[in-house]
Amino acid sequence: MFTPQVTHEVLWEPAPDARRTTRIGAFMDWAESHGGPPLADARALHAWSVDDQDAFWRSIWTYFAVPGTVDGAESDPAVALVPAADGAPPVPGRTWFPGVALNYAEAMLQMPGRADDDVVVVARSQSRDDVTYTAAELRDAVARARAGLVRLGITRGDRVVAYAPNVPETLVLLLAAASLGAIFSSCAPEFGTRSVIDRWGQIEPTVMLAVDGYRYGTKAVDRCDEVAAIRAALPSLRATVWLPYLDPEAAAPADSVTWADLVAEPAELAFDRVPFDHPLYLLFSSGTTGLPKPIVHGHGGITVEHTKSVALELGLGPDDVFFWFSTTGWMMWNLLVSGLLSGATVVMYDGNLAHPDLGSLWRMSDELGITYFGTSAPFLLQCRKEGLVPKDVADLSRLRGVGSTGAPLPVEGFRWVYEAVGDDVHLGSLSGGTDVCTGFVGANPMLPVYAGEISGPNLGVAIAAYDIDGRPVVDELGELVITEPMPSMPLGFWGDDDGSRYHAAYFEDFPGVWRHGDWITIRADGSCTITGRSDATLNRGGVRLGTAEFYSVVEGLDEVTDSLVVHLEDAEGGAGELLLFVVLAEGLELDEAMQRTIAGALRSQLSPRHVPDVIHQVPGVPRTLSGKKLEVPVKKILRGTAIDDAAARGALQNPETLEAYEGLRGEA
Repeated sequence: MFTPQVTHEVLWEPAPDARRTTRIGAFMDWAESHGGPPLADARALHAWSVDDQDAFWRSIWTYFAVPGTVDGAESDPAVALVPAADGAPPVPGRTWFPGVALNYAEAMLQMPGRADDDVVVVARSQSRDDVTYTAAELRDAVARARAGLVRLGITRGDRVVAYAPNVPETLVLLLAAASLGAIFSSCAPEFGTRSVIDRWGQIEPTVMLAVDGYRYGTKAVDRCDEVAAIRAALPSLRATVWLPYLDPEAAAPADSVTWADLVAEPAELAFDRVPFDHPLYLLFSSGTTGLPKPIVHGHGGITVEHTKSVALELGLGPDDVFFWFSTTGWMMWNLLVSGLLSGATVVMYDGNLAHPDLGSLWRMSDELGITYFGTSAPFLLQCRKEGLVPKDVADLSRLRGVGSTGAPLPVEGFRWVYEAVGDDVHLGSLSGGTDVCTGFVGANPMLPVYAGEISGPNLGVAIAAYDIDGRPVVDELGELVITEPMPSMPLGFWGDDDGSRYHAAYFEDFPGVWRHGDWITIRADGSCTITGRSDATLNRGGVRLGTAEFYSVVEGLDEVTDSLVVHLEDAEGGAGELLLFVVLAEGLELDEAMQRTIAGALRSQLSPRHVPDVIHQVPGVPRTLSGKKLEVPVKKILRGTAIDDAAARGALQNPETLEAYEGLRGEA
């Protein structure tokens, strides 16, 4: 087993008065004074959060004044987590907050610390001018949309979907549907028709919000034909709500209502409180290698988990302006809009993040006074690659936090943030998943930031690294597992009545323990590194290596702009073939000298066993719409699987790149 080398180089440390000045510090003080154990530091807080989950999650409910009733009365829950029966596995199947009724939309629209005329949503788009909502305007819009859904016949349990971008109307529809106990799902309009139908065909939606198109940089993208095809393929649809977003004058399709019609009538804001485990929304797995899994998330689990995440781990409050670059097809959108739970102002962005250049989002941060800037590791690495120094193109003095997710951020990325963005920002590298709609590991305002490392497990997450025999290991690469329940673990998969698909997805390898499919190394002090998907492991001569370590070396070369590595195992137990695909800087060709440079870097910085057998130059690396590399589908293509059987083109940013790998099949 290969264990990544780390420097434990400290790049940032909490201020000496962090306990007094952070939201998490205030929570620790409150918890101690309300029956909790002594909490000397952040590690002690985490230990309490997993050792006494009942007390911890009840404290989250009480401290943040989550609105709801317990057995019909306004009171704090007496029990957060029903104890497991003797001999029962720790997860899944546990019951959270029995007797509680609540509504996610009600919790969201509390917006603690905000006055009616405070701006709480700012939306920037390349398709139209900026849009803002005050707290009062957002509540009014939700009330109007709720009334519009009622006129369309929507009731509890109906599915309401949005083929729409990261704009306020999508948020308003989510909250309006949730307020009724209806179930929401969204797909970004860049999703292809087949990918949308593969998702929503499983859940039979009743109402769909759809846009006519969008603008990506200077390019206008019309989606009218796609909307027509989706409508035709979903016989369950009773109504389409039309949002003319690309062209305000675009004619609404026949038998549809406009967004303006939906929200035309004022109404009283109301919320149907539902059981803790009532479905809130459906998120889907990437669907790159098969039919996407419809993951059901509940009102209660999302409310308490996101409240904890945004307020304590990200440290957001009413004075913050929160941004995370995301589309509506990625779970980070759900976390972004949940910034409202903390009272923060939420910044929604739709468009090409590199238009007119990579400095555009950083300049937006200056213009809008963003205090927490979230993005993906590939974006930060691309900024570094192009020599961008954000603090030279924008005033980032109000920026206190930078978040990174979607892929592991290597040491060089950490250092670049502190050199080019600001030496006093709190950099948080996060890792989690659509499956739980949150992070497993991430940053903590009370812990230092080490180059290339994640600070540690999130509160309430009992994480471990397991070896192949299911034994926990420290300072050694292992499978990321969760050994105790989390409130935002899925309620199940839609249509999986007996739970067999859900069980097979997470619990077959280690009974009663959630296996996530990532490689992780956890150190004695609790910090950790994620080094790629375990189903894309590079196993050479018994040395297992996560792909993230490989990419860190290869893409650290100035000549390489992107890369993908695949290990084709030998059925006879031999070393197999290690294939590296590289995208080179403009004008460069993969000659013998370049191959020696790449091989030499891998040999000296990584492992002689992981020098590739073959290096190919390709025009691009296939990625999902959320930016993840498609290692496993490419591996299948190289093994002979047809492209359309290996990957869903409509779920990819650049499906055209797959042809290059098919063309190399005979050379692999």
